[in-house]
Amino acid sequence: MMNKAIKTLLFAVSLILGGNIQAQTPWLTPADMPNAVRFLPPPPDTASPAFAYDIAQYQWGKAQRKDSTRLAIATRDAVWSIETICREFSAPFGMTLSQEETPEIYQLLLYALITTDQVGKRPKDHYQRQRPYVRFNEPTIAPGDEEALRHNGSYPSGHTILGWSAALLLTELNPAAADTLLARGYMYGQSRVIAGYHWQSDVDAGRLAASAAVARLHADPRFQKQMKRARREFARLSRKASK
Repeated sequence: MMNKAIKTLLFAVSLILGGNIQAQTPWLTPADMPNAVRFLPPPPDTASPAFAYDIAQYQWGKAQRKDSTRLAIATRDAVWSIETICREFSAPFGMTLSQEETPEIYQLLLYALITTDQVGKRPKDHYQRQRPYVRFNEPTIAPGDEEALRHNGSYPSGHTILGWSAALLLTELNPAAADTLLARGYMYGQSRVIAGYHWQSDVDAGRLAASAAVARLHADPRFQKQMKRARREFARLSRKASK
């Protein structure tokens, strides 16, 4: 039988590829990534003020669901796929992102985001933190994922690693759009608090883990080559749009 670690890996890869597990191989493995168990603080102790803040933010997240616009954004953000990233970041990027219209940028995001996801695996397995919806036995805004993620560690937030990595990479390509891209990346992580899938400290740790993962990516020759292709594509499309 397939062990738990392999099941978790296949689940994560299938999500980021929109269900296609004919998976591209990440450029780096979890062992190649910085060890987040060593550089992240542990999740807050349940008797600590930090955990009291996590609970307060969980209540904040539930209150945000009353805003239909914010609820719709959080619901869209809950779908873990490259297509979600392309759709949600196209407007702040200032250009439609897709496999058809921006194939080199798409390839950069596809491989880079599969790779940065690896940084969360060791701390998730190490801490096996219980998710808020499990602790409180309450529904999320995306019930279809509840059973699959029930035994997947909450710390750090994998969705936040995904969204913040995307924001950083796209900012590197289009620094003029940095403010809007980073704001959308921040919102992407907060969507997980609103969804009920993550504590605030999971999300905060996810941003730090993503930053470390993207920094590590820059030393990889495959990333460097694909980033050059993506830069050329962005420059060409920007010139075309300005004519």
